[in-house]
This record gives sequence, structure tokens and C-alpha cells, in this order.
Amino acid sequence: MAKRREFLKGVGAAAASSLAINQSSAQSVGTNPATNTVAAVPPSSHTEHMEIEAPEGYSQEEANHYFVKSPGSDYMVDVMKSLDIEYVASNPGSSFRGLQESISTYGGNSKPEFLTCLHEESAAAMCHGYAKVAYKPMAVACHGTVGLQHASMAIYNAYCDRAPMVIFAANHMEASHRRPGAEWSHSAIDCVKLVRDFIKWDDTPLSLTHFAESTVRAFKLAVTPPMGPVVIQLDGHLQEADTYGNVPPIPKFTMPNPPHGDTAALREAAKMLVNADNPVILAGRTARTPEGMDLLVELAEALQAPVSGSGRMNFPNQHYLNQGGRGLIREADVILGLEENSLWDNVNAMRDLVHRTATRVANEDVKLISISSEDLFLKSNYQTFQRFQPVDLDITGDAQASLAYLIEEVKNQMPRSRRSRLKEREQRFRKSHLQSIESTRRAAAMGWNHSPVSIDRISMELWDVMKDRDWSYVSRLPSASKLWDMNKHYHHIGGSGGAGVGYNLPATIGAALANREHGRFSVSIQPDGDALYAPGAIWTAAHHRIPILMVMHNNRAYHREVMHLQNMASRRQRGADDGSGAKIGNVFENPFINFSKLADSFGVYSEGPISNPDDVGPAIARATKIVDQGLPALVDVVCQPV
Repeated sequence: MAKRREFLKGVGAAAASSLAINQSSAQSVGTNPATNTVAAVPPSSHTEHMEIEAPEGYSQEEANHYFVKSPGSDYMVDVMKSLDIEYVASNPGSSFRGLQESISTYGGNSKPEFLTCLHEESAAAMCHGYAKVAYKPMAVACHGTVGLQHASMAIYNAYCDRAPMVIFAANHMEASHRRPGAEWSHSAIDCVKLVRDFIKWDDTPLSLTHFAESTVRAFKLAVTPPMGPVVIQLDGHLQEADTYGNVPPIPKFTMPNPPHGDTAALREAAKMLVNADNPVILAGRTARTPEGMDLLVELAEALQAPVSGSGRMNFPNQHYLNQGGRGLIREADVILGLEENSLWDNVNAMRDLVHRTATRVANEDVKLISISSEDLFLKSNYQTFQRFQPVDLDITGDAQASLAYLIEEVKNQMPRSRRSRLKEREQRFRKSHLQSIESTRRAAAMGWNHSPVSIDRISMELWDVMKDRDWSYVSRLPSASKLWDMNKHYHHIGGSGGAGVGYNLPATIGAALANREHGRFSVSIQPDGDALYAPGAIWTAAHHRIPILMVMHNNRAYHREVMHLQNMASRRQRGADDGSGAKIGNVFENPFINFSKLADSFGVYSEGPISNPDDVGPAIARATKIVDQGLPALVDVVCQPV
């Protein structure tokens, strides 16, 4: 007992000593505090065994036993700094306590900054949304087997959406070093096995050299198209063991150039498109950056070809070539798919009946061209690749990286004789685009004053506060968004990829985090069922002062599932008209959920639930003032089902 009291008495002195040690360790690997860059120092510049300076009251033997001079996790933080990883989102866990402490004290909780999340799924989904705005990955730390299981759904969404993410999955590899109890049940021989079918790459470093090389390699693979999540298994002992300042150099990271399609094949594609009478472009996840969007506009205008697809913000929505509908497919003689993995679904139609049948929509003679990086990374278990569609010209390569070559060939091969035909196409598409906008405007006006409130009314009330700001819509698009002027890549970030419920709320907050440094106004229409999967993400937005306007689409049900049950009851002639059976298991009634009070409990400004449509606009305006102050705000609106 005396020895224990003596130990506790010395903690204060040890803390001061530890701070000095951390500063010394930072200098040993050449960290420049002004730039947060790391200049690696060869191991030979350090002494092989550096004794710890014993605090007062401790013998040298005791100091060597109780204290660590230069833990491995400090070096891990330096590796992360070298990769410019700005954030680590996590629900804290003891298996990465070494790394967390190094981030917060040695690293100064800056680049990377530790983001406190209330669930691992929220942490991973925040990374997903962040990557689509920041154009680079952030990291998520997961506690052992249980943390990775919680995060797995969000990791799967990112995999389906081809979004980069660096996951540090902490694990205690050496069994003799595990503490009795939970540390055993939270460890595994191979904890990454849980997610290996839907990540791009993983490794289990056994040394700091191994960690540095594998982390840089993982980062490189994550950002090379097709992008995706990567996992580094993080050994607990490797984090906490003393390096005595003997650390390896950090490998240099060089941003990879995305692979483009074969130039001869792109030349052939240009020939087919130039000679087509009715070319159509299907854009899946084409534009990874603003440059990709500009290139797609240039290609479409060079061909006067309509563009359809909303996997990302690929094309300005007010551009006259932004088109859609089965009519375009029926008329097309050449269809170009860009990172479009559902070509079959575009040229065919599946009828959801008892006996499912498919019919051909496209002309039997249509020529299909695919430019995609999907074939560079395909796994068999999870069926994310959709039904197989034979094509006439299959070009493997990143679509965005291939566009410049394709545009050059299109312009070189375009004869003067076809210019009048291009002008005719332009006039036709300008007319049809205006008709589509007018049709959307009429649809938005229907039910304008109804209660529950229509989604179109919410959309236009939002547009009133968005239109004069530098805004970013970070959620699933409503139909009336056709009336918004969306012309920047960050105006929309696309969907979840895997359609996994629980993505939207934390992902939008991650996207808003990336928007924050640019001063953008982040907006989300938040589905109620999705929010209930991980409502704690609202607290994370409040705690880290992430400005975002969240409008709750509170339709008080999983309405898509309601419609599925109504469909089933109708087929089986079981009284679908009254809808009572379809509500079972699908609605949020008795009691209704008050999302305004939920947000208020997390310290977020909120209003609602609002049922009067005339109250929506003023409530949004008041919430906007809060967001302009750099804080999150939520408006809870009782809505019609969609």
C-alpha cells in the first residue's frame, strides 16, 4: 500500500516529465510545428537504448518499469501527419488508447484532430461524407472486434460508393500481453476478416517500419481509382511500447495519377460518338472533382449529347443537356457509360411482379461503350456490380482521367458537315429541358398548402435561404431540386452507395465538416428513419461546432416499406386499400417522435414539429441565422410520405 501511495503521489511530477519527453520525441523525428510536416530521421541518428530520466522519488529501475519515453503511437501520429490526415473520427476504446493519447497530447489534437462520435457507424459514415467534399480521406479508429462490427455498415456504404477511407482497427495480437476479461473478447486473430469482403486492402503491421510503409501504401490505394476503404490493423503493444527514440524514417507519399483508358480505344469511342445521330451519356460516379464535372460538360457540348445520371454531382442541373428518362434510351444509337455499373438497368426494364420479367428498352442495334475503372477492383461475394451487360467497346480506366483524351479525339474527328446537325440537337434539348423545368415547377405547386407538409414546399423554402449563399447540399436530392441552380461540384455529393439506412445523418455532418473550412452553407433534408439509427451524430455536430442546417423529413414511418407491404397485400388481394396491415412494423406512432426535443437534448438549436406549411419558411430563416454563427440547427417538419 505504501508503495502504491508513493506511486500515485508521483503522477503529477511524471506528467510534467512526460510532456518534456513528448516534445523531445517530436524533435527526434524532425516534426516542424509550423507546417505539421515530417522530415524523417534515419534510425542510426538515435542511440540504441535511451534511459528515461527518473522523476524525483523513483529509482532508475522503477522509472524504466513505469514510464515510456517515446511510445510507438507518437511515431504513428507523425505518419498520419505526413499524409495530411486532418481528422480521426472515433468512439473511444482502450485498444487504441495509446494512439488516442498521442493524438491529443503529443500531436496537439491538430492534424489529426480526434472527433468524438457516439457510435462507430457514425464515425465511419462521417469519413464517407467528408471524403466526397474534401477529395481526400480522413481516418476512423475502431475498438477491436466490437468496434469494427459496429462500423461495418458504414464501411460497406463507402465501399459501394467508391469513397476513400482509412480505418485503424485496433487489436491485441500477442495473447500473453492481453489483460484478462474484455480485452480477450475484443481481440481476434484476424479482426479485419469481418470487413475484408468490402474493403480495398488491409495489412497487420508487426513493427513501426511495417506500420509506416503499410499506412502509406494503404492511403495510396484508398485514393487510387476505383477508390475505397482500407484497413490497418493496429496492435495495442506496438502503440504502447517504448521506441527509446529509435524510430524509422517515414516513407514519402506521392499522389498517384489515376489510370486512364487506352488511347487507341478512346479514339475508337470518339469515332462512334461523332458518327452517332442520337448519342446519350450515362454518368454514374464520373466526376470525382470539379475538374471532372467541367470535362463532362465539355464532352457533352462537343457532341450535343444529353447527360443522365446522379451518382454524383456530375453535371449542372440547369444545363440544357441535363436530361433523363426512358425516351432518350429508346432513341439512342450510341450510349456511353461513364463509371456506370448499371448499364443493364438502363437499357432494360424489370417488372416487379410475382413472375419477374425483363423487357428491352433500348434499340436492339444500339452501340454500347463503357469507360470504367470498376473492372480494376471487383469482388465476388457482395453483389454490388449489378447484372452483366455486354457492350460493344469496353474501356478499362478511370472515366474522369480518360475524358480529356476522349474530348480531344471527338474535336479532331468532328467534321464541319455535322455542325448543322449539332445545332438542331441543341435546339431540341433546350426546348425539352425548359419543358422539364416547367413540369417540375407545376408538380412543386401541387399540395403547396397541404398539411402534412410536402417535400417540394420544404425544398423551395430552403432554396430561398440557399440561393444567395455559397451552399452545399449534402443529402439525398428531393425532386424539386431541379428548380435549384446546381452548378458546382460540391452542390451535391450523391447518395450512400449501398443504400444502407443510417448513412445520411453522420455522412452529412462529415460533409459539413469538410465544407466548414471553406465557409460554405451546408444543408440537409434528413429522413427520420435514417436519423434514428445514429441520432448521436447530432451531438457530435454540436460538440465540434460543425455548422449545418438539418430539416427533418418527419413522415413518421419507413414509408418505402409501407409501400412494399401495400404492394404485397394488393397482389394477394388482402385489403390494401385501408393500409392498416402495411403500417405494422413500419410506422412511428403511439407515440410520435419529437426530433426537435431530441436535438435540443444534444444542445442543438431546434424548432418543431411543424405541421403548418406557412410556418416552415420562417423557421428555416431563424435556423439559418444559427448556422451563420457556425453552429448546427435542426427544423423538425411533419411531412407527407415520398
